[in-house]
Amino acid sequence: MPNNDFDIDDLKSVWQNQKVEDAYQQSDIEAMLNTKSRNYVKYLLWISLLEFFIFITLLIYSLVSKDDHVNFREILSRLHLQNQNEILHTMDKIYLVIKILSLSLTGIFVYLFYKSYKKISVEDNLKQFILRIISFKRKVNAFIIINVILLVVYIVSFSIYLSIVMGEQSVQLSETTKLGFIIGIIVALLLSILLIILYYKIFYGILLKRLSKNLEQLRLIETEKEHQ
Repeated sequence: MPNNDFDIDDLKSVWQNQKVEDAYQQSDIEAMLNTKSRNYVKYLLWISLLEFFIFITLLIYSLVSKDDHVNFREILSRLHLQNQNEILHTMDKIYLVIKILSLSLTGIFVYLFYKSYKKISVEDNLKQFILRIISFKRKVNAFIIINVILLVVYIVSFSIYLSIVMGEQSVQLSETTKLGFIIGIIVALLLSILLIILYYKIFYGILLKRLSKNLEQLRLIETEKEHQ
């Protein structure tokens, strides 16, 4: 039997006034962001560790390689330089010093990344966790900048050494050869910087971007807590 007291407007009102529980509590979201952030830090640590072992492999290969420097000899011949074996030997020493320096700095940063990773804990209070993430990001950015600087030092060192040798041997280059030499150095420098930035943007940039996004969300949560 139909109920004459039924009112659709009353039903809508009751429905709209029902308390809807959040799908996730703020603490759940915070814990999830903390865990994701720590995982991103771990992935960055793994990448830097892999890079360290690759550098070691390249260094060992350069020490045992019997490369006869065909490309370098061709450049030296075009510059009309004498004592090419001695020049190549000095260039090998410069290369070795830069590689050892690069390897040492990479090893130091791997150690710093590991220490930062161990310090970052999902059990930290939110403000401390944010500060540790910021500190880790600064270390990664410093690592990237130093690698770019080392690359510039590597190319500039070769260029300065060749210029000194040409001066000692009183080599007079034609304007065309001199222009080609300068343009070659600039192009090699810019291309190398572009490639290394692209490398770090792909392997480090994606994770750093996600880490930054998590960091902003954690900061919002921290701000909301402070105003409660």
